[in-house]
Amino acid sequence: MPEVIFPGPEGRLEGRYHPQKEKDAPIAIVLHPHPQFGGTMNNRVVYNLHYAFYNMGFTVLRFNFRGVGRSQGEYDQGVGELSDAASALDYLQSLNPNAKHCWVAGFSFGAWIGMQLLMRRPEITGFISVSPPANMYDFSFLAPCPSSGLIINGLADRVAPPADTRALVDKLHEQKGITITHEEVEGAGHFFEDDYMAGMIESVDRYVRRRLTENNR
Repeated sequence: MPEVIFPGPEGRLEGRYHPQKEKDAPIAIVLHPHPQFGGTMNNRVVYNLHYAFYNMGFTVLRFNFRGVGRSQGEYDQGVGELSDAASALDYLQSLNPNAKHCWVAGFSFGAWIGMQLLMRRPEITGFISVSPPANMYDFSFLAPCPSSGLIINGLADRVAPPADTRALVDKLHEQKGITITHEEVEGAGHFFEDDYMAGMIESVDRYVRRRLTENNR
């Protein structure tokens, strides 16, 4: 999988780009957890999401936010990281102008950034939000949430308690015109350690494949 360097708002950003042979393959970007707590594009959840999308026929890009790995700049409280994500999507779209579908997937801090990106980019047709930290960040910007997606979290999550995630989902359920699917994984922690990763990825796979089938009718 080629390593790529592409321009970001604060200098270069480092990524991993995994293209399909089909020129009109759907595209997805995957966003990593908090840079100040060891989050990188090689996080296990991010890595597994990347390959899940690739195996479903997506051209996929994951990348390091500013100040992580070989990406230039420094942590910017989420403001700059959102700009980084927008630059990554620009880059991915420039390489794949014929893509019919565009998805964003994020884990933890990356889920918060991904849902903000959703608000800015109407071309995003679906999202995956893994362990969104609804207890730490304000998600009230999702008014209204512009596209349907899957929110998935573990019931043993001590970083982002399930009750906060449920409150976020309940708020989104009040909105018309979109469908938020919510799955909770019994026994899984924030990082889907041990045997929980495979089940979480299966849920993502099942959800995305179903959405693609519906969209193609």
